[in-house]
Amino acid sequence: MTAYIAEFVGTMFLVILGDGVCCNVSLNKSGFKGAGPVHILIGWGMAVMVPAYTFGAASGSHFNPAVTIGAAVRGGFAWEMVPGYIIAQLAGGFCGAILLMILYHDHIKATEEDAVIRGCFCTAPSIPNQGLNFLSEFFATFMLVFTLAAIPGGAGESHVSWVLVYGVIVSMGASFGGLTGYAMNAARDSAPRLAYQLFGPNKGSKNPDWGYGWIPLIAPVCGGIVGSLAYMAILG
Repeated sequence: MTAYIAEFVGTMFLVILGDGVCCNVSLNKSGFKGAGPVHILIGWGMAVMVPAYTFGAASGSHFNPAVTIGAAVRGGFAWEMVPGYIIAQLAGGFCGAILLMILYHDHIKATEEDAVIRGCFCTAPSIPNQGLNFLSEFFATFMLVFTLAAIPGGAGESHVSWVLVYGVIVSMGASFGGLTGYAMNAARDSAPRLAYQLFGPNKGSKNPDWGYGWIPLIAPVCGGIVGSLAYMAILG
């Protein structure tokens, strides 16, 4: 059970730290409100790097269904463990979002705009266009899984690997973050989106926007599979 527990706690840490950056920058009365995209890029890179370093030896630090499925496609991870990993990741993301709602309760209460509050927990496109939005999440996760596959030894197992994980996440955000928020991960988007729907503030206009939310649920998995197949075809 150690690997499943590591995936649950690691994904919870990832969401607490990553979505915590969004809460810190976006919610009213926060001391860091308006800090901007550079703060978010650095914070999200650290949010992935810290649990990767902590739990890498225990589980491989997937924290993402697309990464787990991609690793299984490459033959580097047992298919029978995939369902348990995904359940642990989604549960961790859900619990991380709930904890953030408690920590930022007063700041959420002070923020009137539903879209701003929702944006602290899940992503949205800058320009709604489902075809291009899907392609953005697909290609960003393609790049993510392809590059993570090249890290020697796996994430979290050496000092070099966790620095590279940080670089990969910051690079993805710097290049694709302005399009759809670079979710690339259902455990980081769909699970907190559900937590927001069930336990977020009811200000009379709460909308989890599942009309878009299916994209960061499905597109990353598709991108991760193709990214793994491309890695095997090009680099073996």
